[in-house]
Formats: sequence, structure tokens, C-alpha cells
Amino acid sequence: MFNNERNNTMNEPFKLDVYFMIKYYAKKHSKTITRRAKWDENCRTWVSKKGDNCLCYYDVDAPTTNKYRTAVNYEVLA
Repeated sequence: MFNNERNNTMNEPFKLDVYFMIKYYAKKHSKTITRRAKWDENCRTWVSKKGDNCLCYYDVDAPTTNKYRTAVNYEVLA
């Protein structure tokens, strides 16, 4: 179900339509979150002003209409 054809470094974007798992600590919920994600043309990575690695991803299982989420200091799971 998940496509493991991804770049090994997060400095480079995934290929389009790649599915992956992402894990990060969400301050808003005060817990670690693991999600099924998809990389598409609206996703991106960047470094925040605080120096944190950030990733905007498409949440595959989100029940809302806006399925884009931002993970800070994330880990991509194989």
C-alpha cells in the first residue's frame, strides 16, 4: 500500500503521489502522532525561523475537507 521509493534525505522532495508514514510530536495535542501521508504538488519542506525542520503533507485518513497538515521535527517511517 505504501510506496518506499522515496529520497533518503528530507532536503529533497518525494516523488509525486508517494505514500509514506510520518511521526512527530504535536504540541497542540501534547502527544506523538503517527499518520499515513501522501506527497503531492502542494506539499513542501522548509526550515522555520526557529531552525525546526517542517513538512507540509496530505493526511490520507483525515476526516475533514482540509487534509493538509504540518509536521515539525518529524520522522519519516519506512
